[in-house]
Amino acid sequence: MGFLDIKQATKSYGAVQVLQETDISVEEGEFLVLVGPSGCGKSTLLNMIAGLEDVSSGEIAIRGQRMNEVRPAERNIAMVFQSYALYPNMNVAQNIAFGLEMHGVPKPERDKKVQEVAELLQITQLLKRKPGQLSGGQRQRVAMGRALVRDPDVFLFDEPLSNLDAKLRVDMRTEIKKLHQKLGTTIVYVTHDQIEALTLSTRIAVMFGGYVQQLGTPKEIYDNPANMFVAGFMGSPSMNLFPATLADAGGTAQAEFTLKDGGTGVLPIADPAIVKHAGRKVILGIRPEAITDPDGADRNSKAIHQLEAQVEVTEPAGSDTFVVTEFGGKEITGRFRADVAVQPGTSHTFAVNMEKAVLFDPETEARIR
Repeated sequence: MGFLDIKQATKSYGAVQVLQETDISVEEGEFLVLVGPSGCGKSTLLNMIAGLEDVSSGEIAIRGQRMNEVRPAERNIAMVFQSYALYPNMNVAQNIAFGLEMHGVPKPERDKKVQEVAELLQITQLLKRKPGQLSGGQRQRVAMGRALVRDPDVFLFDEPLSNLDAKLRVDMRTEIKKLHQKLGTTIVYVTHDQIEALTLSTRIAVMFGGYVQQLGTPKEIYDNPANMFVAGFMGSPSMNLFPATLADAGGTAQAEFTLKDGGTGVLPIADPAIVKHAGRKVILGIRPEAITDPDGADRNSKAIHQLEAQVEVTEPAGSDTFVVTEFGGKEITGRFRADVAVQPGTSHTFAVNMEKAVLFDPETEARIR
């Protein structure tokens, strides 16, 4: 049993089931991120934890206590919304203290907690300002302060950074992570941004179509995706996915696929157990950083294989150059070092780390092992 337990929880609106049976157990102090595209059920699940949506079937429990029939105000949960939801007629200190006041906390204690949280979030100088006088990042800190001051069992974040510009999102992401490391609070965080999910979480639940597609650590999700949706959704640039045929090469498997010039590319599969699937058509998945120039390849890998392919496009990105070619009729992106001389329309050597390759069934889209 975890600190927060979601047991076979579903949500239906009439005949439409938007959240399928979901089982997630969150330990105390964990940072769980629910990530997925719009409409996948992640915000619905968050609202069910908060009590803002009823649970159609199943159970949600906190500290072993069933929450299904408990009113939102009695769940000891604090929620930070995308819209901040600050009262424009109150100053920052009043906004932060409002929840405490509603719960009958004496003013001296309220003032003390407001001061502590303001110092933690570095907004002491803003306490007398109104929300309209604050930047987006400052408003987000106030919204977080209002949640923190209550010392809840669970913090719920509903896409809190989506209204901020790109640089401020990165800055606030760092602040939220530092805050979690310092306080050790239990957080459930919803986002559609997979970079936020990978950088903030201790565990990720990747959601799509009302189902949890995979639940695991950021490294597990990134290195060992359970299916093609997870592989393609997590990571930027996303994992390269292209069709290939497995062949038996004297007791080991190799993936064979077409190249842009009409030739055949061959990449040996590092896992010897895959040879039992020889003859099958598969989808081969390789992340961009595992396709590079020969001198930039991972020197610790024992499965670096080189092949010649035509360069379609080069995209300088400062510290790296993304190089696009074609495998199996699909565009493939490799991550080369910035100073590598590579030109569109020419042939170049690509070094592929096959220790990082994964295989999927083209029909079920599930991982092949």
